[in-house]
Amino acid sequence: MVRYAAQDIPAAKSARARGSYLRVSFKNTRETAQAINGMKLQRALAFLENVKTKTEVVPFRRFASSTGRCAQAKQWGVARARWPVKSAEFLLDLLKNAEANADTKGLDTGNLVVKHIQVNQAPKGRRRTYRAHGRINPYMTNPCHIELILTEGEEEVKKATVVERTRLSSRQRGAQIRKALTSA
Repeated sequence: MVRYAAQDIPAAKSARARGSYLRVSFKNTRETAQAINGMKLQRALAFLENVKTKTEVVPFRRFASSTGRCAQAKQWGVARARWPVKSAEFLLDLLKNAEANADTKGLDTGNLVVKHIQVNQAPKGRRRTYRAHGRINPYMTNPCHIELILTEGEEEVKKATVVERTRLSSRQRGAQIRKALTSA
């Protein structure tokens, strides 16, 4: 059995999926994964489909040094964003795989949440490109490993409202008691 980075998530209430040595850009996949982290499964699937059709955008926060700006990025509160289609396809496949794993376990697929998603760099692929004057330059790929864990969302419990009592002096408290006795 493979080891996942998140150890504290109970296996009975979660479904897992992972991909290793995937030939997709590490940086783009990391940003796309952070965008869907914490989303409900159905929303994440819809979001990735929208990224593929370029109707929703993935915000680029960390790896955004030469990323262009776009108007769709305003919904995330950033200026720079892109539509990494290939990364969206890989993550979509992994989400569908995790959903099938959850269905096999008997979990409620309508209540699943992306609890943990992690993208790590895989070893670089080395190729070469031939340049002018007999030079050779490296032609590297930056593949990645992806792992994700879906869990059933916990039911939200409303926080009890605490009634604040104002501090009363003994004179004010006595006045309140006298007022209550006279009205009764």
